[in-house]
This record gives sequence, C-alpha cells and structure tokens, in this order.
Amino acid sequence: MRFPFRASHSSESRLRRRHRFYRHLLLVTVFVMVCLALPRNLHSLSGLGYSLATLLLTVELEGSIRHGGKVNPLDAPFRLLGLAALLAQWFWLLTPMSHRESGWPLLVLTTLFAGWSVLRLVGFLAEEQQVNGRVLMGAISGYLLLGLTAGLLFTGLETIQNGSFISLHDDASALSKTGPISQASPLVQLMDFSRLNYFAFVCLSTVGFGDFVPTTPLSRMSAVAFSVIGPIYIAVVMGLLIGRYAAGNAVGDDSDGPPGA
Repeated sequence: MRFPFRASHSSESRLRRRHRFYRHLLLVTVFVMVCLALPRNLHSLSGLGYSLATLLLTVELEGSIRHGGKVNPLDAPFRLLGLAALLAQWFWLLTPMSHRESGWPLLVLTTLFAGWSVLRLVGFLAEEQQVNGRVLMGAISGYLLLGLTAGLLFTGLETIQNGSFISLHDDASALSKTGPISQASPLVQLMDFSRLNYFAFVCLSTVGFGDFVPTTPLSRMSAVAFSVIGPIYIAVVMGLLIGRYAAGNAVGDDSDGPPGA
C-alpha cells in the first residue's frame, strides 16, 4: 500500500509545484513589462526582472515536475544555457558603463534560453488535462515570454547591424543613434531597448501601427516570423486550454444538476 500512496503524493506535489511555477512566471514577466513602461531612468530595473525570469525558468522548468515525473535528458543542457545566460546578465549589470564593449553575447545567450524556455513551457501546458486559473496564468506568461524573446532578438539584430529597425516619426530614424546599442549612451540604450520590445509585441499581436519599420532582410523576416507565431500561439495553445477549461466547467455543472434530465 505504500507505493501507490507515495506515487499519488508525488503526483500531487508535482501538480502544486507546476501551478506555483505558472503563477510566479506570470508575476515576473509582468514585472519586466512594467519596468519597460517606467521612466527612462528606471528602465534598468528590467535587468533585474530578466535575471529573476532566467533563474526561475532554470530552476523550475525541468522534466521532474511534468506529469510523468521523468527526467528529460535535455534538462542538463537547458540548465547550463540558463546558467550561462544568468552569468552574462550579471556580468553586464555589474560592469561599469565605461567598460562595456559589446552586448551581443548577453543577447544571444538570453534569446536562445528564452526561446527554448517557451518551447518547454508549451510542452508543459500541452500535458494539462485539467485546466484551471493557474494553468491559464502559465499560458499567458508564455505569450509574454514569447514577446520578450522577440524583443531580445530584435535588440540583438540592432546591436549587430545598426539601422536594422527605424522609426518613421523621429528625426534620427535609426533606433541606435550613435552606433550599436551596446556603444550608445545609457539613456539611448535603455530607450531603444524599450522601443524594440514595444515593436516586438506589435509584431506578435499583428497590430501593425506602422511607426517602426525593419530595414534589413534578416530583421524583416524576423518580424514576419513573430507575426505568424503570435496568432498561432493564441489559436493553438490558448484556444486548446480555454476549450479544456470550458469543458471541465461544463462537466462540473452537469454533475451538480438534477439527475434524469
């Protein structure tokens, strides 16, 4: 009798841990979004948010809390990439502005880790048969994380090739006024990062305000890719989970109704 009891207890523990993870991830991603909306001198708080998100994903997004509880052989490479991204973030944050030379290693590592995290999170959500509010929190946080990944990618493209994205409403149309973002002044660097994240969510949601334009083939195809991925995520991931959530509520209502209808 011990083994079934222990297996059931382990399954419940995994469920509680997954649900806590979904809730915490939503809080962290919303915190990053809020930091990007703050005045320019407070944008640096977003770096703390990215570090918290990286740490949370590295620790929690592992195979042991999936439904089967089996360790995934890709857990170790995933954690190594997360650790490398976290170290790069803190190295960048602790380096004086006058000694910063290039931010592309940080952007590459963080973009790869965030993109991989979205894929793993979708795998977690696909296994959820009973959908509740916390599972929907995980789906929403996945969408926000996807947008932040696009923002990191666009920032990396602008860092590597100045003028990959331009604004149609500024006198200096390039988002990096003095060269790559990593060589710009702190004010311009933080302002550009916020604007590139704004453009990323505009692409992801297919709103298309038309105030920013990608100019290089790579930046254009990246914008197109996320304009396709965004609706697919909403239709497939959110649609599937909301359908399961509605079906679960319908079954609960039927079970509570009078018999023999």
